[in-house]
Amino acid sequence: MIETQFTPDAAGSIPGPDWLARRRVAAAEQVAASAMPSAEEEVWRYTPIGQLDLSRYQMAHEGGGTSPASIPEHSAIAETSNGRLLGVEVSAEVADQGVEVRPLGEGDAELAASVDVDLFALMNAAFSVEPLLVRVPPGVNVEGPIVVRHWLDADGGAVFPRLIVDAGADSSIEVLELYGSADVASFISPVIEIRVAAAARVGYLAVQDLGPKVWHIGSQVSHIGAQAHLRSSSAALGGEYARTRLDTHLSGRGATGDLISLYFGDGEQTLDFRTFQDHAAPDTTSSLLFKGAVDDASRSVYTGLIRVRPDARGTNAYQTNRNIKLSEDAWAESVPNLEIENNEVHCSHASAVGPIDSDQLFYLESRGVPTETAERLIVTGFFDEVLDRFPVPEAVPAVRERLQAKIAGLSHHHAKSGDAA
Repeated sequence: MIETQFTPDAAGSIPGPDWLARRRVAAAEQVAASAMPSAEEEVWRYTPIGQLDLSRYQMAHEGGGTSPASIPEHSAIAETSNGRLLGVEVSAEVADQGVEVRPLGEGDAELAASVDVDLFALMNAAFSVEPLLVRVPPGVNVEGPIVVRHWLDADGGAVFPRLIVDAGADSSIEVLELYGSADVASFISPVIEIRVAAAARVGYLAVQDLGPKVWHIGSQVSHIGAQAHLRSSSAALGGEYARTRLDTHLSGRGATGDLISLYFGDGEQTLDFRTFQDHAAPDTTSSLLFKGAVDDASRSVYTGLIRVRPDARGTNAYQTNRNIKLSEDAWAESVPNLEIENNEVHCSHASAVGPIDSDQLFYLESRGVPTETAERLIVTGFFDEVLDRFPVPEAVPAVRERLQAKIAGLSHHHAKSGDAA
């Protein structure tokens, strides 16, 4: 039993449509009856979840400031502060195409599917103040990304952003979600639902650059229809403990899902990823490429499962996780898994954890490049493969700049040279 201020009464007091209020209370009742997860559970293994004390946090009851970061070129933007929607701006051209960027309303009950993957997704269902919808009509191609930017500056505040991306048949869209915060000790638990109808094309990028005292526990659940394509990507750079769970369901014949992420831990950060590539239909394809670096006393965790269901013949599924360990005190865990129930498939997984490649380092040093500069060049090059595949190119320069700032501060208590990551 969880005894906190996150109660059914608190959920029922949040304004909104009647259907949403009922759903919030029902979810909050489930939360109250639940136990906190434990690192003894496989899905929470290797994590500091036992250190999370929800009683330290209160619902953030009002909006605060806005993010000081610049915004890339976009076709629409929605901004939130402490979980409250500050405003939405949509270009006239995009609005004329029938694209919607707005909070859920009275007639949207069928859009808010149940995403009960864990306790924190349930908390999101109970305490998300203004779930946001991005909806693209069938056949519409949106030029320029739709940006959703979240800012958190409530010390001790808990926020539960929720975003639904609903791409109609044969449509195309790019969505950029940005997470930033002041130097506050807060908790954020976002849920992202992505629905890609038949033959639609969706690119999604999340950039998580929260402050060093913020706990982030998020979920992304995607459903990809027949002949549709989702490229879902992320850059995880901030947070004290930052976890993202991705459930990618390839539910239509010929569906394709690409999962691409980079992460860089320093200080005492823990960056945690759990991925599920769920092939339920024939002739589906998924590929995963996650690359990370850990410095100082930081930690990373990657566990992934490719699941091929009995009817999913012709599946092609790939999973690659590579990590560079930049310090003796840094630690990376990589656990890829396969669960295959059909023989007519091509599946593979690969993972590696190691220091900077000694051959690459020697090559650069032998040509007069100072050791510290050589190390930074190698780490920078390690991430280029991921940056080049991000689906929202407008956001890449800012991610690269932030990554370079982390690389510039590399620890020099290095792991011993060995095989390449």
